[in-house]
Amino acid sequence: MTRWNRYYKKQMQDKEFKALVEQELASLRIGARLAAVREEEGLTQTRLAARAGMASSKVSAIENQPQNLELGTLVRLALAANRKVKVTFPKG
Repeated sequence: MTRWNRYYKKQMQDKEFKALVEQELASLRIGARLAAVREEEGLTQTRLAARAGMASSKVSAIENQPQNLELGTLVRLALAANRKVKVTFPKG
């Protein structure tokens, strides 16, 4: 095991740190999923943005590092990609 792995494992024992890491990973999954959906639909960021009525830079920001993403924005993007949004809260 590398020093980094030992350090990470130790940090993940801290409940607050672990919660922050899990929150960040959940956000990144949303951005990655949006990019995958966009590609499945054969859309560029520019085309998806135009359909959703927003700047392509906003689509890029959401795909790469979503922060403070509003549900309404996500719904607009989903509809622009011919999709729906489904929110679930599975037990962790």
